[in-house]
Amino acid sequence: MEKRDSIRLSYRDAGVDIDAAEDALAAIKPIIRRTFDDNVLCDIGTFGALYRFDPTGMEEPVLVSSVDSVGTKLKIAFMMGKHDTVGIDIVSHCVNDILVQGAKPLFFLDYIGTGKVRPEVIAEVVKGVATGCRYAGCALVGGEIAELTDMYRPDEYDLAGTIVGVVDRKRIVDGSRVSAGDVLLGLPSTGLHTNGYTLARKICFEVASLTCDDPMPGTGRSVGEVLLEPHRSYAKIIQVLSKVVNIRGMAHITGGGITDNLPRTLPQGLGARIELSAWQVPPLFRFLQETGGVETPEMLRTFNMGIGFIVVLPEEDAAKALHILNQGGEPAFVIGRVVPSERKVEYIGEPHYGA
Repeated sequence: MEKRDSIRLSYRDAGVDIDAAEDALAAIKPIIRRTFDDNVLCDIGTFGALYRFDPTGMEEPVLVSSVDSVGTKLKIAFMMGKHDTVGIDIVSHCVNDILVQGAKPLFFLDYIGTGKVRPEVIAEVVKGVATGCRYAGCALVGGEIAELTDMYRPDEYDLAGTIVGVVDRKRIVDGSRVSAGDVLLGLPSTGLHTNGYTLARKICFEVASLTCDDPMPGTGRSVGEVLLEPHRSYAKIIQVLSKVVNIRGMAHITGGGITDNLPRTLPQGLGARIELSAWQVPPLFRFLQETGGVETPEMLRTFNMGIGFIVVLPEEDAAKALHILNQGGEPAFVIGRVVPSERKVEYIGEPHYGA
């Protein structure tokens, strides 16, 4: 008993530094406040975030939510010691997920679990989250920083987020109006986005024995730069398109590639015929396929192959949509059509990698 009575432990002795967490919160408060709009009714640090919901102009507002994580793309951030873009990744991923149903983002919350709170790293991560929120026009209203010494390595963290948006019920895009003959409009990705990194890392770092500083073949950039390129948000593009064309369906090309994601917006009895020569696949994907010996069907089900978002619209609206996008400097491609079929996605030809 005497020996036990002499023990004087603190939370820091067990591995959790409360002061470091408070320092991290102090560093990120100004960053978070810059995302606030007039609907945010609280400051950082409350038990629950307060957001005034104003459904003005909507007959029957419907809340749309989504949650996701960045995944093993974080491993690249750890290797490079660069943490200011992964926050953009998580926001863009979640924004695109609710965008396919026609929702406008309202607010976002993030979660960071780490083996050791390093205020400077947390600040960089949240800076990226705030950047993504400002671009999408939503407020970063809350989050959680958890120091979990027994769960994560001291120099690593996990990043997840939740988004809430709103859409008028009569404007929900659920694919129910998709018809045979509709055009599939593909919008380019900025790289892998946030999917396929376990395979990509294996090919780059184990099969090819590259480092993050080595040049990525065909890109003129380093491996780390290419792999860490932020996930693109399509919110602004879709907001413009939805005002002038009849969007019948949308698909965010994430885990599962076109193969698994496009069918989620197609009604029973309809499929998609994709012309693989309709767009030029970025060099990154060619390198991954050739170096890893990855079969084309596996590539199409693992990676986005340069198409990050697909819009389904009537044939008569296709030319108008392309014109609007091209005028705004946004490339887009007609990559296929909706066809009567029980086979959800049929590919024609082989990926076009260019010369």
